[in-house]
Amino acid sequence: MIDNKIYKVVGLMSGTSLDGIDLAYCHFKINKKKWSFKLVSYKYIDYSLDWKFKLSNLFYNEKKIDLIENDYSLFISKEINKFITEKKIDVDYISSHGHTIFHQPEKCYTKQIGRGDIIARETKKIVICNFREKDVLLGGQGAPLVPFGDSLLFSEYDSCLNLGGFSNISYKVNNKVYAHDVCPLNIVFNDLSKRIGFDFDENGLNASKGTLNSDLLNDLNKISYYHLNSPKSLSKEWVENVFNPILDNYKISVYDLLRTCTEHFSSQIITALKKNNISSCLISGGGSFNKFFIQNLKSHSSIDLVIPKKEIILFKEAIIFAFLGLQRFYSKINCFSTVTGASKDHSCGDIYFPQ
Repeated sequence: MIDNKIYKVVGLMSGTSLDGIDLAYCHFKINKKKWSFKLVSYKYIDYSLDWKFKLSNLFYNEKKIDLIENDYSLFISKEINKFITEKKIDVDYISSHGHTIFHQPEKCYTKQIGRGDIIARETKKIVICNFREKDVLLGGQGAPLVPFGDSLLFSEYDSCLNLGGFSNISYKVNNKVYAHDVCPLNIVFNDLSKRIGFDFDENGLNASKGTLNSDLLNDLNKISYYHLNSPKSLSKEWVENVFNPILDNYKISVYDLLRTCTEHFSSQIITALKKNNISSCLISGGGSFNKFFIQNLKSHSSIDLVIPKKEIILFKEAIIFAFLGLQRFYSKINCFSTVTGASKDHSCGDIYFPQ
């Protein structure tokens, strides 16, 4: 790759919390082996109620996956084309994470919908997608993938913490990058909030009204996943099969469940940071706006928890997937075996050219 050349990439991210799609148009540049980026334009697209219903129920209706994936790919393509037109941008590549429907690495299976061939045809751009499958086939967890970008684009911090559907951290030990999913987060907060008529718990207001349940907290902290060594990752399946049944054992108010989960997630995250001797940590993801959760997190430790400007909080994952796609197009390593547990470092993602 050429020093000081500007590579222009659109990154697309859809997270497990089913809020919507993040689009980030980035310029990347390398100089003397050091990468830098500029977030030039960005856009957030809310999922309609129809798409939220389709995507959330596709997990239970595998027979419809091909049909809905085709529609979803056309939907993505239309939104990307609108974005390019509205922002009047020149694009070299489109890098799409897609939307995760299944993730069971222990069964050597993961599925993110969003067909690269359709997106390439409709946008007339080169598309890189399907980042997780190769890693799973190489014996890895297929997640998290963001730490590769953390290590090259945000290297001034000891660690990066993403607060999305799940919380995950990345960090370095002896110049090697490690990472893992710490615990569920918004996937649980949002589900609990819907029980009392909210899409999410804005600023943690409902959690702040609840009372901590010590018995539930103790049961959650005993979950075996937290005692496993990395690499390790979480999924919607895990939440439904392991986490939610513990919550269901307690006949307490949703407010108390939210409050107790806030305490549980905070303590698990701080434990993970302390275990790896982290002194500074960059926080991103939608959970960064949950004031009650952030206050609770900070109350557990004196670690320097850095919250960046809003556009980085919201679009960091889309920025990094744009970067992963760029690396894949040039057959450069974009996934570390120390992070996912794959048999080797590799370059993941499928490449599609417009026909």
